[in-house]
Amino acid sequence: MNRGQETEAKFHVRDLSKIKRRLEELTSSLIQPRVHEVNLRFDTPNGDLRRAKQVLRLRQDEQARLTFKGPASKGDGVMSREEIEFVVEDFERAKQFIEALGYQTSAFYEKYRTTYELDGLHIMLDELPYGDFVEIEGEEIESIRRMTDRLGLRWEAAIETSYLALFERVAVKRGLEKSRLSFDVLDNNKPNATELEVMEGD
Repeated sequence: MNRGQETEAKFHVRDLSKIKRRLEELTSSLIQPRVHEVNLRFDTPNGDLRRAKQVLRLRQDEQARLTFKGPASKGDGVMSREEIEFVVEDFERAKQFIEALGYQTSAFYEKYRTTYELDGLHIMLDELPYGDFVEIEGEEIESIRRMTDRLGLRWEAAIETSYLALFERVAVKRGLEKSRLSFDVLDNNKPNATELEVMEGD
């Protein structure tokens, strides 16, 4: 089980392949090749976790993992929050267990993620139905900031918003269901940075 403080910066990018090439130039380590993720978010029928700004998530990629996240502290381009995560053997059984405790699925979303490691930081290249992103995760803001510069990203464009919250902005504008984010929802009609209400990181 992993328990600790998650600190990360997120950037919306136009050219993910350019970031990948830069990581290869910097001799980073590929620790997780591109993998498809399915994520389920859970809440009580009354939305108690959302109101408390907490997250209960079940994820399936190469493994199934259950994650709790506490309220996020935002500022200076990063999000920081308590995170408790552990591997579960069976995704469906874990889902049934969570539902037996009175929680229900509040959101579904999928993405592709490739993960690198460099100088003690994790760099995730994320492909979502509404765009491409880079996440840099580490323990110290300054080290994250230095990595941002090395990758050619603009610190002032860091996004202090979750992926689901970003999608909700698009869903409201386009009249889409806010709780389901799959690759068929937008039918390859991705929003631009203006519609997402973010700055381009590259």
